[in-house]
Amino acid sequence: MKTLITILILVLVGLQYKLWFGDGSLSEVVQLTRELELQKQRLKELEARNRILEAQVIDLQNGLDAFEEKARNDLGMIKQGETFIQLIPKQEDDTDGE
Repeated sequence: MKTLITILILVLVGLQYKLWFGDGSLSEVVQLTRELELQKQRLKELEARNRILEAQVIDLQNGLDAFEEKARNDLGMIKQGETFIQLIPKQEDDTDGE
């Protein structure tokens, strides 16, 4: 009878070891679940970026307005006959006037 109990205890310990530390253990499942959530979030960000890029491509294919806007915003270009005015904000001095 003692040998049967000993064998059952060893089997139980072996099963518990596999549950906690072996392949497919609970800690591994939790870690993989976290990684999956991070990957899903990254996928959402990349999908949003792709939608923006796709819209830009469509704009560029459909007309010159997108070229003009991109040139103005990214390259600081102006049309012929326009006057470029740049406003520089006044910087405040941190001195006490000494």
